[in-house]
Amino acid sequence: QVQLVESGGGLVQAGGSLRLSCAASGRTFSTYAMGWFRQAPGKERDFVAAISGTGRTTYYADSVKGRFTISRDNAKNTVYLQMNILKPEDTALYYCAAGGDILPSTRASEYPYWGRGTQVTVSS
Repeated sequence: QVQLVESGGGLVQAGGSLRLSCAASGRTFSTYAMGWFRQAPGKERDFVAAISGTGRTTYYADSVKGRFTISRDNAKNTVYLQMNILKPEDTALYYCAAGGDILPSTRASEYPYWGRGTQVTVSS
């Protein structure tokens, strides 16, 4: 069983940056692939980024590629999402998710553990 707590969200102007953190507790953090997803009001939950248990493999949605970076520090049981050059369309509730395997996935259905989310609002 895994518990996830996101932090670092907030209000930022377009072009600014935020760094989200996801602190994990539970068993054997390094064996879990981790992902970030986001959901805007009235829309479905979309994939943002994912990272393998070792940190050697990463995936990004086309909409954030080149702007966002996912990373992890297994010694701290924490995964990060560095978000640069933020746009108003990045506004959403951002969720951290943990998979049941070391291999990352872009599909939300492959992540059994989810945090409560942290709000990111980008003003124009």
